[in-house]
Amino acid sequence: FAGRLTGLGLSDGKRVATVAVREFGDLLSALAPALGDPARKKAAHNSKLLQLLLAKHGTALAGVADDPMLYSYLLEPLASSHALADVVLRRQGRKISPSLAESASRTHQLSELLRPEIVREDLQKLYSEIELPLASVLAEVETAGIRIDAEILGQMSGEFDKELTTLTHEIYDLAGGAFDIDSPKQLGEILFERLKLPGGKRLKKSGQYSTDASVLESLAQTHDLPRKIIDYRTRAKLKSTYIDALPKFVQQGTGRLHTTFNQTVARTGRLSSSNPNLQNIPIGDEFGLRIRSAFVADPGCRLISADYSQIELRVLAHLSQDPRLIEAFVQNEDIHSRTATEIFGVPAGLQNHEHRRMAKAINYGVIYGLSAFGLAERTGTSRTEAQRYIDTYFERYSKVKEYLDGLVQEARTTGRVRTAFGRLRPTPEITSGDMQARNRAEREAMNTPLQGTAADLMKLAMVRTQSRLKREQVQTRMILTVHDELVFDAPEAEIERAEAIVREEMEGAYPMRVPLKIDLGVGQNWRDAK
Repeated sequence: FAGRLTGLGLSDGKRVATVAVREFGDLLSALAPALGDPARKKAAHNSKLLQLLLAKHGTALAGVADDPMLYSYLLEPLASSHALADVVLRRQGRKISPSLAESASRTHQLSELLRPEIVREDLQKLYSEIELPLASVLAEVETAGIRIDAEILGQMSGEFDKELTTLTHEIYDLAGGAFDIDSPKQLGEILFERLKLPGGKRLKKSGQYSTDASVLESLAQTHDLPRKIIDYRTRAKLKSTYIDALPKFVQQGTGRLHTTFNQTVARTGRLSSSNPNLQNIPIGDEFGLRIRSAFVADPGCRLISADYSQIELRVLAHLSQDPRLIEAFVQNEDIHSRTATEIFGVPAGLQNHEHRRMAKAINYGVIYGLSAFGLAERTGTSRTEAQRYIDTYFERYSKVKEYLDGLVQEARTTGRVRTAFGRLRPTPEITSGDMQARNRAEREAMNTPLQGTAADLMKLAMVRTQSRLKREQVQTRMILTVHDELVFDAPEAEIERAEAIVREEMEGAYPMRVPLKIDLGVGQNWRDAK
């Protein structure tokens, strides 16, 4: 958002021109009607960024038909970069000069080159109905930003300082003396040499003991020190990553934070964000909620949070056509309770927290292709027991097993899988002689159509909802998207109308065999709305 427009490269496919920023004035005013005319079709590499930068000069951008950056992303999702220079090098075998005129010419050439490929690969609908209009939506969301209460974060920083100090003293007491808590080397020596805790494994490169999160979680079951270390690391990371960092991103004068949404990074089609990354704020714990309380509504407004409920499991039911899974969602049952009944044979009324926790781990483990070993680690059960749970799940939900096996076979046969909307994900390692690489590719083949379809649904919902808000000329603004959640800033007088629009558009985004549902809340801040 802090970027500046330095110039424009223009090309009609035959002629090229460069317009320097110092010459903008009257010239940009002269270009404005053409740039904002939807009937004048244009090609722009990274149309979202161009829209953002032109808006800073009071100029609208409309009529973009070709965005080679989006073309490249859809055709080659495994590529590490879709920047113009990298796409030109990959596709044309040439390096481009710093000339904006050449960049414009290359943009035109890439459009002509990649557009037919998009059609051949049956990606045109995904491009024209989701990815291209989404670029404009994201530009508007980034421009809107979200209001941050710096005082809340300042107070929180002080509270975290006190908590970290208390934890530090507790850790020293348990360790038998002071040491550098942030040093993995010193921590490993304390845990495995001084305290003689079991399971110490040295890393090959450094020779130090491993003290990563999985090691500490395992040790925390029998000793207080690893648990305190986990608590310390969690607080310290949140403090440095969010509590102390977020105010630095707030734009002076507006008090708003404008994150950058990355449309062409995640291989599954999901959005990511940077400067700052808001996708990793913890979900469902006290720390994440405390941080969310600093994201506040404008005066006279409230925040609306709309979060898709169990969207990936609903996608699994839709794509696998499993009758038991479909029935559970159609009947609006608690899917984790239903799975607990199917696997453990315990009626819903007699289930305890452990039954539901295990069922939830199994439901989501299936989506991510989790092995018995992985499920055992996640749930604390034996590998034999975990395998029994997986086998029982697939016996009860046999169509899910057929569907997932079919995805792996499709990947082996074609070298790729697709989402329900046609998004491609190559799986080049699916036939690898390396078992680890092959297993990883099989998990990707199972997960991508599910996670990718959920991502496509979310993007479609954003496009539909933003279009409806504009059509009805309300003042409610979409200001944030995180995972399966959209956040809106709505005037108090519009709350009911805005809620209805959001619910109708998100739940009606796409016809499925099971209903799409959102959890919708309203509050003065993101925590209360969530």
